[in-house]
Amino acid sequence: MPVQLSIASQGGSGTPVPDLSIEVSDVDQTYRCACDMGLNIEYPLTDEPWGVRRFYVRDPSGKLLNIVAYNAT
Repeated sequence: MPVQLSIASQGGSGTPVPDLSIEVSDVDQTYRCACDMGLNIEYPLTDEPWGVRRFYVRDPSGKLLNIVAYNAT
C-alpha cells in the first residue's frame, strides 16, 4: 500500500477525531488480537457508510488510534 498522510477535522459517525489512523490488511484479525490482548476498544468494529471497516483503540500512552481497512470494491 502507498503511504498516505491525512489531517482529520472529524472522526465520522459521531466519533472523536483519532490521533492516528493505521490501515491494515485484515482489520477483523487485528480487532480479535486487540480484544485478546485486553486493549481498550473505544469504538467497536464497524462497517462505515463511506466504505471502510474500522475500530478505535486507545494505546498505552492514551492516544486514540483508528485501525482501518478499506472495503474491496
